[in-house]
Amino acid sequence: MDRALELAATARGRTSPNPLVGAVVVQGGKVVGEGFHPQAGQAHAEVFALERAGDRARGADLYVTLEPCCHHGLTPPCAERIVAAGIKRVIAAMTDPNPLVSGQGFARLREANIEVIVGVREQEARYLNEAFITYITKRRPFVTAKWAMTLDGKIACASGDSRWVSGARARRWVHELRDQVDAIMVGIGTVLADDPFLTTRLTKPDEKDPIRIILDSHLRTPPTAKLLHSGSKAPTWIACLESAVGRSSPLQQMPGVELLPVPAKDGRIDLQVLLTRLAERKLTHILLEGGSTVNYAALQAGLIDKIYCLIAPKLVGGASAPTPVGGRGRSLMNTAWLARIHGTRFIGEDLLIEAYPKSGEGEGTCSLD
Repeated sequence: MDRALELAATARGRTSPNPLVGAVVVQGGKVVGEGFHPQAGQAHAEVFALERAGDRARGADLYVTLEPCCHHGLTPPCAERIVAAGIKRVIAAMTDPNPLVSGQGFARLREANIEVIVGVREQEARYLNEAFITYITKRRPFVTAKWAMTLDGKIACASGDSRWVSGARARRWVHELRDQVDAIMVGIGTVLADDPFLTTRLTKPDEKDPIRIILDSHLRTPPTAKLLHSGSKAPTWIACLESAVGRSSPLQQMPGVELLPVPAKDGRIDLQVLLTRLAERKLTHILLEGGSTVNYAALQAGLIDKIYCLIAPKLVGGASAPTPVGGRGRSLMNTAWLARIHGTRFIGEDLLIEAYPKSGEGEGTCSLD
């Protein structure tokens, strides 16, 4: 199962809206076939593994990270392929949360007298597919917030300068993280202050840039912004208030740029509505690289699922220097948002903390003027 999980992870950022899945066929204690799902529309992991195993699949065990599908989608049902191949036993990490499959794939296998074992490395499998699980169960993309701060909790100096908070190795890791998501989301404040490219500057053969999403209530993104002229094939989506679309803007005519009108709620972008619409466009994982205003709005709305916090061994001071989360904040410590620390590690000289907010609250609106 560890090998199946490893195979599944190789397709990070490529399979949306499908899950990451790996499969291994074992005959007589030896691996005779393996595969993973490379992207939506292509064959599933089980099919690749069974094809490579050939006749050796008959009477063999199949290890798979997710319940085999049993419905006709873009590809035929895997459960039928498993039955036809003569697999004797299926060991699965977890049940598919998709109601089109959930439990039915296992039922079809048992109906064919195939032994089914579920729950091997389930925690690892759920971690691997946390974005897909959120997409299916909450009907919105999984949101990972990422920020880099100094040892005294600042994301920039009081002057606004932030290049660079983290070291070269940590910045390289951020580009690898971008390569694994469907979209990067920033606020207009970040665009105006930093003028970022929001690309993945890697050298891997299958390198891709995620979709760039700008939260810009009143269409203040400059037509000269670097992310609009980066040469990337990835589109740029600008989420704005519906009332802003009627105004004449050069952004409406720019190639690769699409405006996403979002209804106003108290005069602000409704983040929950925006995320629901992004899920309708089959986005499952968004990397939020916003400033303190956007981070606060998303946290207040209960829409941050994971936090990556990079801490650099630097101190800059300054009472007015921005912190990762702005807004009104909490007035009492016993009302602070709580988080569960999942893990820590060093990337160069920077400390990376991976955490999950325990709960969220708020109305899901965001003022991004």
